[in-house]
Amino acid sequence: MAGMARAGAIALGLLVFSAGAAVAQTPVKIGYIKSQTILANAPGRAAAETQFEKEMTTYRAQVQRMGDSLNTLIADYNKQEVSLSPQAKETRQKDIRAKEEEYQRRTQELQQQVRAREAELVRPIMEQINKVIDELRAEEGYSMIFDAENQAGVVVAADKNLDLTEKVLARLRAAGPPTAAARPPGAAPQRPAAPASQQPSGVQRPKP
Repeated sequence: MAGMARAGAIALGLLVFSAGAAVAQTPVKIGYIKSQTILANAPGRAAAETQFEKEMTTYRAQVQRMGDSLNTLIADYNKQEVSLSPQAKETRQKDIRAKEEEYQRRTQELQQQVRAREAELVRPIMEQINKVIDELRAEEGYSMIFDAENQAGVVVAADKNLDLTEKVLARLRAAGPPTAAARPPGAAPQRPAAPASQQPSGVQRPKP
């Protein structure tokens, strides 16, 4: 679930809380967090990854079957090509192209479903993290909390005493894992075995 980790880190990287007009009237109290560390150790993260991988099993099998079927069709054509009439060749080539298009279309659809499912599984965890950070900011009077692991590189160097990562993790552990997002009834497990633009390997596509 590298995609999940990256999505979560980016979301937290945008997390900057400000006290607004109060900054001009009171001393500014600033802290920072390490978003990737928090997401990697947040309660519920491991369970979400396990659930995601479990749901992917059927999907991977489906993509594999589609790829095997296409490979078999191409292999059979290559073996019989020399004995086929021009009309038969054209018909078989059309069948292969149709199968390829179906494979690409279905894989793209499932890739989109996978991204949506990843976001669905990580959402409760992100919401809980955001809530804990906001509560910590309000309770301890922080004007701003920055993300030291933001990919944009906002924080170059900082005092370790300002690091609130362990405080956030302690509160998350005390709260326990959030409710996991259940898979919608009838939704197919999802995860592409290969990029949508990649043709199944192992055989050579017939020349037109």
